[in-house]
Amino acid sequence: MQDLIKKAGQVKLLVMDVDGILSNGQIIYDVNGIETKAFSVQDGVGVKSLARYGILTAIITGRSSAMVDKRAAEMGVNYVVQGRDDKLIALNELLSTIDPALCITAADCAYMGDDLPDIKAMQTVGFAATVPNAHAEVINRSDMVTTRAGGTGAVREICDLILKGHGHYQDFIAHYTLGEAKTQDDLS
Repeated sequence: MQDLIKKAGQVKLLVMDVDGILSNGQIIYDVNGIETKAFSVQDGVGVKSLARYGILTAIITGRSSAMVDKRAAEMGVNYVVQGRDDKLIALNELLSTIDPALCITAADCAYMGDDLPDIKAMQTVGFAATVPNAHAEVINRSDMVTTRAGGTGAVREICDLILKGHGHYQDFIAHYTLGEAKTQDDLS
């Protein structure tokens, strides 16, 4: 586990797939053909926690959906790339748009994916994570498999690990506990 925490401590950008990672992978259509997905509130808290400490987040997904834009905005995701089948090309294009002063390379990224289209991107980054119900080939190429499935808090597990790696986890938790919260003055 210490090796994973150390590796997570190098992450400057968390990149997430949607179907099977931020959602449970099911695509539900109503009688009018309107698509819906379910997202985890815990994942949202985790993604927001990364922003608090200057760690960027991105979504790269093969499908396009207005609800992904809405959920990304609610969570404060920095970059959203939709409708891209080749996740590696999308990742490289995304990295090329990030301010060069931030010095973010693929080695500085964590990538969470669950199916074959995610593998090349996962092989390129410094930290690859997946969920227990991912395709076996994805699991075989991942640094970490979460205990929770996609859409049920799996992203939160990775966010917590990244915070631990950066030494921010206890401070983050202190914001939610009585008598332990640190003010900005305490952090200086």
